[in-house]
This record gives sequence, C-alpha cells and structure tokens, in this order.
Amino acid sequence: MMDNFTPNRFVDELNQAGVPEEFHDWLSGHGVGSLVVKMGIRFTELSAERTVATMPVEGNTQVAGILHGGAHVVLAETLGSFAASLHAGRGRHAVGIEVGATHHRSIASGTVTGTCTAIHLGGTLATHEIVITDERGRRLSTARITNMIRNNRH
Repeated sequence: MMDNFTPNRFVDELNQAGVPEEFHDWLSGHGVGSLVVKMGIRFTELSAERTVATMPVEGNTQVAGILHGGAHVVLAETLGSFAASLHAGRGRHAVGIEVGATHHRSIASGTVTGTCTAIHLGGTLATHEIVITDERGRRLSTARITNMIRNNRH
C-alpha cells in the first residue's frame, strides 16, 4: 500500500527482507531497494561489524543453470553497503567505490548465505569482506567492498 498517510510505506518490504524493526525508521524513506526484493535477499543479522543474509539460487541463475556470478556480487555489495551505511550513521551515507569477487565453486540450487565482516571502519572509508557459502558451509565466493563515508547534503 502506498499513500501519504502510512508512516512507513515500506513496512511490508522491510519485514519480508528480514530487517529488524529497530532499523525500520532508518529505511522508511526508501525501503531495501528493488534489486534486493527481486533477488530474494533476506537479512538475518544487521550491524556495521557483521551483516548476514540469504538468497535463493533459483531465479538468480545464468544460462548454464548455476548461480550467476553477478548475483554473488549483488549479494556481496548489498551486505557491504548496508553495513557501511550503519557505520556511517545518521547524517552521513556510504557510497561504494570498489567491489571485487573471486568465485571458488558453483551452485545450481538451494540457498546461499553471505556473511559480511568489517575489515576497516574509519571516518571516511569502510571496507568489508563478504564470504558466500552454500547450505553445507562450503565457500562459493569471496568478495571485498570499500565504501566512502560522506556527509549528507542538506
């Protein structure tokens, strides 16, 4: 439902994505983003130091029937960006300036889990490592993202 009277028009989207209520106010103006919704990403932990989410393989595959390499990067960048934004705090925002990934093994079905861990949380830069695993805990890919922390313009 989208109207001018609902305090948080994205509440259903935030709940579906597993975002804890304590972060709803922070995301009430824009939700989690349409790509997060399309990819089926669901958060299970959310902090600047550690952010975790799952994503289904089905619906995110490439022509050979395996999880698309870009889907790995979307999950990684989503986790790193959310974690960096939490680190930035109110009045500031995170802007991605570098992301890279190494793919170690493929997967054709099931659910993957991305675990994002802070490497550096500074005043102007935040860097995170994201490890994506399958349901058996096997590493599928490793990514790293660096975000620049900027002040909001008023």
